[in-house]
Amino acid sequence: MTTTVEIMDQQAMHRALTRLTYEVIEKNKGIENVVLIGIKTRGVFLAQRFAKRLKEIEGIEVEVGDIDITLYRDDVHHVSSLEIEPSYNGHDIPFSIDGKTVVLVDDVLFTGRTVRSAMDAIMDVGRPAQIQLAVLVDRGHRELPIRADYVGKNIPTAQSESVHVHLLEHDKLEQDEVLIDKTE
Repeated sequence: MTTTVEIMDQQAMHRALTRLTYEVIEKNKGIENVVLIGIKTRGVFLAQRFAKRLKEIEGIEVEVGDIDITLYRDDVHHVSSLEIEPSYNGHDIPFSIDGKTVVLVDDVLFTGRTVRSAMDAIMDVGRPAQIQLAVLVDRGHRELPIRADYVGKNIPTAQSESVHVHLLEHDKLEQDEVLIDKTE
């Protein structure tokens, strides 16, 4: 039997993003050399929200890009037994990342494989001074030695459980929320 439990509501998500925004400012001693890159799909919307909060707080517009990691994944061949070619939507990074602090943004950190793929894709675009990772939810179960610099909420989960982040911009629901499907 599976039950769905709400882990974060819209207000909790807003508070977490605001806290993460202040952490980015503090760790980088400002945001003059910071750019945001969201991992498609929900990471893009979260990166845009970060940029909006940074502008409200610091009065500076931070450049925002997005990246599709599909062709960089090491598990694409396991997606289906059918021989389906993965679609690649490229990236939209209309600025140089050379020498910049790239804050990579995603919704959920799980095994670390998505983040590893994103770092490979970013290195094909340019040579940042450093890459930092901001995630809304860290659910554990790493397969790679990857750790987020900024975490909205740590949610210990079982391997069989699923975490779902719903964002107004993408999911067309009435509110933002983070849900977990618990198997009993």
